[in-house]
Amino acid sequence: MSRRSTRPRQPKATSTRNAPVTAITPASPCPCGLPATYADCCGRLHAGTAAAPTCEALMRSRYTAFVVQDAAYLLRTWHPDTRPSVVDFDPGMRWVRLEILDTTDGSAFHTTGTVTFRAHYTDHGRPASLHEKSRFVRHEGAWVYAAAVFID
Repeated sequence: MSRRSTRPRQPKATSTRNAPVTAITPASPCPCGLPATYADCCGRLHAGTAAAPTCEALMRSRYTAFVVQDAAYLLRTWHPDTRPSVVDFDPGMRWVRLEILDTTDGSAFHTTGTVTFRAHYTDHGRPASLHEKSRFVRHEGAWVYAAAVFID
């Protein structure tokens, strides 16, 4: 998942780390939408104690990384050929819900896969959504985010 808004923004030279509106604790429901706690779901991937077994799992964990503003995880799971130097979090943007709409390939038996999703957010209190088809590839044995096609 990349970050895009409906209005153009100038990239910033530095990364910012702002606390999310609602603190996510290990016991919180995972923001990715699966019925597990953050610690038992995406938190394991963020901490590096588990790797995403599928590109959908990586997509969910990357969405959650945007929610908790974990720039290090986002950069670590971005293909080196397309990885930016920093991740800039917009302080007025709050991610609120993820919908997985479709997946293609991306299992333990594949080297590529796609995930089509809609990520709902508020931008300075105004509801909006990002509709994207993300492409994932295996790099050095792990799933990484490669690129996206914006649908809306």
